[in-house]
Amino acid sequence: MSKAAKQTTQTAHTELRKSQMMAHLLDALEEGTDIGHYGRLTFVMVARHFLDDDQMVKLLANQPELDEKAARMLILQVQERDYNPPKREKILEWQAQQDFPICPSSEDPNGCNVYRDLEFPQTVYDNVEEFYEERVQAETNGN
Repeated sequence: MSKAAKQTTQTAHTELRKSQMMAHLLDALEEGTDIGHYGRLTFVMVARHFLDDDQMVKLLANQPELDEKAARMLILQVQERDYNPPKREKILEWQAQQDFPICPSSEDPNGCNVYRDLEFPQTVYDNVEEFYEERVQAETNGN
């Protein structure tokens, strides 16, 4: 890996670590701890905006039942469906369905709010806004 690529990787990891939850997930992945299906899904939904595919695969490929091919399939699925990073409520809902605590500070009302902790590309915010506009429109037409 070139020096510039290493710096870019370090910068991406530093950015992700601004979120306590993402730092928690990164640490667990680097240690080889099983973060569960929803932990992996949450990780990819957020990390894809900061890390390239190979960086994510390297972290995910050591998960139980997840080799390099399965890690790439998960990443591709999230990318093709253009999933936005999950809201705190969704993360807590998913966390209740597995053993690994995705959100290390679930008692903190601001904990695991990646939209508060991280800066995403503008397209993410545009997609969220469009979703709510469509929802309001559907509710208005339904009444």
